[in-house]
Amino acid sequence: MSDTGTSQCRILLLESVSARRPGLLEALRELGEVHVAGSPDAARQLLVERHFDLFVGGSEEVSIADQAAPPVQLSAVLDTIGQAVCLMDIHGLMLWCNARTFDIPQEVMDRIAKHVQASYALPQAASSGSRARSLSLISDGQQSFETRITPIHDQRGAMRLVVAIADVTRNRRLQQKMDAIDNAGREIVRVDAEQVSKKTAQQRLELLESKIIRFTRELLHFDNFVVRLLDKDTNRLELILCAGLPPEAQQIDIYCSPDGGGISGYVAFTGRSYICPDVSQDPRYLPGIDNARSSLTVPLWLHDQVIGIFNVESDQLAAFREDDRQFAEIFGRYIAIALHILDLLVVERHATTGRLADNVSAEIGAPLSEILADASALMEDYIGHDDLRHRLQSICDNVVRIRDSIKQVAQPVQGLLGTRAPEPETDPLLDGKAVLVIDDEEVIRMTVHDVLAKYGCTVEAARDGSEAMALVHQREYDLVITDIRMPGNNGYEIFKAVKEVRPGCPVMFMTGFGYDPSHSIIRATPEGLAAVLYKPFRVNELLDEVRKAISQARKS
Repeated sequence: MSDTGTSQCRILLLESVSARRPGLLEALRELGEVHVAGSPDAARQLLVERHFDLFVGGSEEVSIADQAAPPVQLSAVLDTIGQAVCLMDIHGLMLWCNARTFDIPQEVMDRIAKHVQASYALPQAASSGSRARSLSLISDGQQSFETRITPIHDQRGAMRLVVAIADVTRNRRLQQKMDAIDNAGREIVRVDAEQVSKKTAQQRLELLESKIIRFTRELLHFDNFVVRLLDKDTNRLELILCAGLPPEAQQIDIYCSPDGGGISGYVAFTGRSYICPDVSQDPRYLPGIDNARSSLTVPLWLHDQVIGIFNVESDQLAAFREDDRQFAEIFGRYIAIALHILDLLVVERHATTGRLADNVSAEIGAPLSEILADASALMEDYIGHDDLRHRLQSICDNVVRIRDSIKQVAQPVQGLLGTRAPEPETDPLLDGKAVLVIDDEEVIRMTVHDVLAKYGCTVEAARDGSEAMALVHQREYDLVITDIRMPGNNGYEIFKAVKEVRPGCPVMFMTGFGYDPSHSIIRATPEGLAAVLYKPFRVNELLDEVRKAISQARKS
């Protein structure tokens, strides 16, 4: 830097900051004339007596900077923000930094400096050297950092880099834990026909219990917990699964009620989660594990109804935080779905040979769909071979009859909690309507099937576009509901294919949080898209849109 440049910039540096960051003094001298204050009092006096363009101090010196000129106040503000902020030259040499920068591991700062040099100083970087860059780094201690490097130019035209560094370790770990819980939930709700076909109801419950215990302890780190299901007939919260609960606590009768049902009864009644930091101070708490000090209870939601509760206890005070509540609620939804599947599997019907009709349907449903898809594809390949096409059509017809027969003989009357509640009356508008649901997520297919079937619809499901189109070619549907993101096909492609084969059939889209990378909604709306459901949707939202779509189709 020239002498002229040096005289244009006056910098005040606190000696304690210089000692913590070796090389800072030399770097600042490249910018201008540097004065070092040995103490905060000395810095305050110098700021009053003389003009400085830049003050370099720690967050504890904010009160000193507040007395100075606007440039000094800006420096103080940068010291108080939540991110580390520093100024580098194009060679990665640090010219200035705020106090937060000292919390960043040196190894991370060194890697940032090398990246700056490679991106802005080397000849091959000249063409792109003016662009801002983002950088993700993980330290040796497994801390995660997101860095934003923005080039600026000083009064003399020299490039400087403003580097903002955010510690995102906690957010990254929360996301990783969320992903792990999601994967665990999928494993819990997965029904392996080979595993469950030869097991009794109690053995199936024990299999589910082992999965829940394993994932609850490995992922959520909850050692003591209870799952209770609500018996609609008695309003009692029946103990279904437990770990760490002593026998005397298992015998307590708990009912769904805002008063007198303990925390579990209150959660089941209100549908709201409940964190109890100190059980000795909470009148709602009922005895649970030995030496319990705190608890967390979340409702088990299935569709739009609370079917039970998931209760966790700890021998530590205030052991549960908001993060634990959120994770437990997500995990609880998977538990509810798994118990619902299990309830369908253990249901018995009158006059059977002992083999459960629901279990049979679950086992052969997918193979039947595959047979139907294969036979339909072959029919397209053998146009002109009438005899062969007639035989293939007979196979398709038989598959449909088999599937319909299984649905008719499945008359469940007993479940996990005894007599099942009577099925609701069918909806005149929906009764007998054929609906095709297309989604690669089994949970979504099952949810839509369960809801619409209760109101009289005949619901069939497909996992992808090719399987769906095989079904559409075989029979007429009153409504097609498809996810936008499908393996091999997007929502618009399925929409167009359905409209070509069945022009009068309404089509609805499903999408998670409005995600539409293929612009299927925009493209299909002017061409007659019936509706869009945004996941996660409530039962009444699904029913309202289905009724509306079918009604409009009947009028047209």
